[in-house]
Amino acid sequence: MLKQQIQSDAISAMKEGKKDVSEILRMVLSNINAKEKEKRYKISKDLPAHAGEPSLLEEDLSKKSELSEDELISAVSSEIKKRKDAIVLYEKGERPELAEKEKKEIEIIQKYLPEQLSGDDLIKLVEESVANVGAKEIKDMGKVMADLNPKIKGKADGGEVSKIVKEFLVK
Repeated sequence: MLKQQIQSDAISAMKEGKKDVSEILRMVLSNINAKEKEKRYKISKDLPAHAGEPSLLEEDLSKKSELSEDELISAVSSEIKKRKDAIVLYEKGERPELAEKEKKEIEIIQKYLPEQLSGDDLIKLVEESVANVGAKEIKDMGKVMADLNPKIKGKADGGEVSKIVKEFLVK
């Protein structure tokens, strides 16, 4: 599972003295753990109160609140998105050294995502989705994105996909 791989790599990086890599991976793990706690809280709110067996309930909650592979990919993707947003801000603020640091972090985190789709593959998927939903105008963009998202989850940047879809629908 992805979480265990990241944990294992973080421990290895610490042992090897790769401080920067271990810090980045610990930040990713922190985000994953926060999402699991959020999920656990939502689940526990929906459960009826049980008297007498708190350990069983806690064990059950822990299993139910583990993130699925798709949720883990989404959490890792959000870490990359944060860094891409930071790069834009650092470049606007003329801080190239900080932008470069964020780019290196993205390279490290990117290893935990599925292989990214090439531009050509992405265009083919967009064409298929536009045809599937019969999209003709920009107002159909939501339908196209809904059809496309399961196919590209974690494999392409949402902003880039959105641009390509808009280009197809504005023609």
